[in-house]
Amino acid sequence: MPSLFPGLDPFVEAQGYWPSFHLKFLNYLQEALSDRLPDDYKARLDERVRMVDVDAEAEYLIKPDIAVLRSTQGRSRGGAAVAVLEPETIPTVVFDEDRANYVKILHRPDRRLVTVIELLSPFNKAGPGRQDYLQRRSAVLRQDVHLVELDLLLGGERLPMRRPLPPADFYALVARTEPRQQGRYDCEVYSWTLRDALPGLPVPLLAPEADVRVDLAAVNATVFERGRYARSISYARPLEGPIHPEDRAWVADRAAAR
Repeated sequence: MPSLFPGLDPFVEAQGYWPSFHLKFLNYLQEALSDRLPDDYKARLDERVRMVDVDAEAEYLIKPDIAVLRSTQGRSRGGAAVAVLEPETIPTVVFDEDRANYVKILHRPDRRLVTVIELLSPFNKAGPGRQDYLQRRSAVLRQDVHLVELDLLLGGERLPMRRPLPPADFYALVARTEPRQQGRYDCEVYSWTLRDALPGLPVPLLAPEADVRVDLAAVNATVFERGRYARSISYARPLEGPIHPEDRAWVADRAAAR
């Protein structure tokens, strides 16, 4: 079943389906790019993995635990005192894997990394995960690599820019290498609202190769239908999250018409 909305379905984010939607979106985005890339290029899914403390939501180095013990003098054995150890109970740390998936475009003859495409997650936009993402982002921007970032979430902090982003609900940022070669960190910003369909997006390649345009609306429609999200989402529940009151009423009308 297709989505009730012309663009992104806000219930996907509000009702916790974003993790699976995120993975599927990147997968179908990679396929859409592969269909349009010149023969000298290829698009690949990749991921970064780090260990996260699931309780504190903070990153730690993994080291062996050291037991802290108290010793008391016990009865002697053969004339020598024998220590009696009493353990101290200390909670252990449980780690989970944080997997950051992204799409990369490689120049096939020399396997040169040309473009990185990131789809932001809630973890990238709040708390310790935001700082981690911004560090990775800066590392890419220091290289001779194009960076494309998709922010398709209503919640969380927006990406830092030298001046405020235009008022909108969703953004796509394209940071090309050419301005950086001249000492400028310019970025093309595409923005649209909850009521709009997702745009076509230019994905830069090596100069003088023309951009590849990917239809984000088609990717979104494929993800929603093949993910069967219409069967899982409860449209009877009020939409939660940061949304303009007029848009909240518009969303409620569409959900009621289902």
